[in-house]
Amino acid sequence: MSLGVFLVLAILFAALLHASWNALIKSGGDKSLDTALIHSLGVFFALPAVLWFGLPPASAWPFIAASSLIHVAYYVALAGAYRYGDLGLTYPIMRGSAPLLVAVVSALLLGEHLSPQAWLGVVVLSAGVLIVGLARAGHDAANAGNRRKALGFALANACIIASYTVIDGMGVRAAGDAFSYAAALFLFDGLPYMALVLWRAGPRRGEALRYMRARAPLALAGTAASLGSYAIALWAMLHVPVALVAALRETSVIFAALIGTWFLGERFGWARAAGTALVVAGVATLRFS
Repeated sequence: MSLGVFLVLAILFAALLHASWNALIKSGGDKSLDTALIHSLGVFFALPAVLWFGLPPASAWPFIAASSLIHVAYYVALAGAYRYGDLGLTYPIMRGSAPLLVAVVSALLLGEHLSPQAWLGVVVLSAGVLIVGLARAGHDAANAGNRRKALGFALANACIIASYTVIDGMGVRAAGDAFSYAAALFLFDGLPYMALVLWRAGPRRGEALRYMRARAPLALAGTAASLGSYAIALWAMLHVPVALVAALRETSVIFAALIGTWFLGERFGWARAAGTALVVAGVATLRFS
């Protein structure tokens, strides 16, 4: 399948879903608990999905195991980034750096060599994403320490995102079925991180459980968005290079910036507008590459 209109629209919808559940975490009172809750609830979606789609073949399970472990680090860094920084700052840094890393690694490990025009699209899109995020870097000097911590978590997470993206790209191709692979991944994905968060809560464990009970109905919507977003991305990886999926999926930063502006009181500004224009140009370049 070429990078047709339907595939592009599907990945853009996945990007919207991804930005939505990240905004839900950012809006909560405890970033670690919200992250753990959203992803551990995935088991309630994954169980019926496994019964419907079946389990992936044995060849896919090493990738599922590796991805599940890497996702623990992803959730730790994600919660840390949102603890110290705005959604509009940290989310673009995390997502904007990853596509370039994915493009390089997938060329080495998967033999996926992009055309010069596709490379240009990835670079332009990533640059736009980073501008959207870095537009926040100069604001509020009083919080410079928090910004540095947020950027540290975000840059570390970019490397983590690139790692699990390439692993899952290899895994879904070994499975041959994006939906059985996604179901198996979400069956285990959030439980180790939930165990870690509850262990770290210590004497506050009862308070943490009460917080999660109150947030559970809203978190279920975030869980559905997370699972749907990644299932679409995995399906797309079966048809086009992983690097193109990773780049297009990071248009989620535009949705995140708009959500942050409309619902979380974050500033948009001209620099974010310029970054958004670059993202759109990158998407168009990839579409016709």
